[in-house]
Amino acid sequence: MNHQSKLPNLETTIFSVMSALAQKHKAINLSQGFPDFKGDQKLIDLVSANMNAGYNYYAPMPGVLKLREAIAKKYDDLYSSTYHPDNEITVTAGATQAIYTAITAFIRPRDEVIVFRPAYDCYIPSIELNGGKAISIQLHKPDYKIDWNNVAKVINNNTKMIIINTPHNPSGTVFSKEDMLQLQKLTNNTNIIVLSDEVYEHIIFDDEQHQSVCLFPELKSRSFITASFGKTFHNTGWKTGYCCAPKDLMDEFVKVHQFNVFSVNHPIQLALAEYLEEPNHYLELSGLFQEKRDLFLNLIKESRFTFTPSKGTYFQALDYSNVSNENDYDLAIRLTEEHGIASIPISVFNENKLDEKMLRFCFAKTDDTLKRGADILNSI
Repeated sequence: MNHQSKLPNLETTIFSVMSALAQKHKAINLSQGFPDFKGDQKLIDLVSANMNAGYNYYAPMPGVLKLREAIAKKYDDLYSSTYHPDNEITVTAGATQAIYTAITAFIRPRDEVIVFRPAYDCYIPSIELNGGKAISIQLHKPDYKIDWNNVAKVINNNTKMIIINTPHNPSGTVFSKEDMLQLQKLTNNTNIIVLSDEVYEHIIFDDEQHQSVCLFPELKSRSFITASFGKTFHNTGWKTGYCCAPKDLMDEFVKVHQFNVFSVNHPIQLALAEYLEEPNHYLELSGLFQEKRDLFLNLIKESRFTFTPSKGTYFQALDYSNVSNENDYDLAIRLTEEHGIASIPISVFNENKLDEKMLRFCFAKTDDTLKRGADILNSI
């Protein structure tokens, strides 16, 4: 049978490529974004308790009410910004599903979606599967700052959505308040929807403040927020996240969600609802990961790699211009095969695979793993 692919140019995701290569060569895997340490035993025990209590049937379609109320309380506490648990919050099978669902609910053929590159690799395929057109705006090292005048130039009547990600994966930069005010100004009096990927909201350093779209009333009125409990609580394999948006947007989101996943893991939702009653479970994360970032950067400061310290996420971008002239993809492969350390080449997230001699390393690892990784980087 001859079928025309809906994603004809899609390659195997770089995360699968590098993790498989790391496994094959028994390399230290600083590529894929998952912690190599265990999540809180208390949370794991809460999941088990709810399984044993019999909560093994379908959860309500938008999510367990107790969890939606806990999420609503978090937004009230952190941002003094309210999302109604009944109709403005949906629990999802991770943030990626939330992103796909939001795009599918609104993007029609020929709609344009502005994406800032380097961009996480699920955004553009999700746009293209729905017949939309991704309009890429390339950001550049070392600061990956957005020139909002450039954004204004590409907005037109076909612009349906703008996707933002702060703290930003893979660069580790964060949007400033000024960035958000510019975005709010640009989208005012338009029908443009903002999709704000805020999965790293609790991992932010150097006393920076996370600038959530919900802090800006006009922006909030047109925005989706997507978030991930897996990222936040070191259990990425649980694939549990959520989405927040004003009711008019969420009504459309839920129509797709209902026939996409319908509902999400019941005992995990109940466990998370109870776990969120203690805010320190997420408030302590910035401190934990800043220690790891500082350790990692301190260990490699004498190496030939250069860097701007990550401001958020658990990723650090390293500039290897002083190390090699190789393409970043080739170097990432060679470092894994010959030196036993795996990273992610940032070109895969860029427009036309622009190579700026940057590799992304994950520091959500044990101190021992980071020390062994740093020893290798120092030897190169």
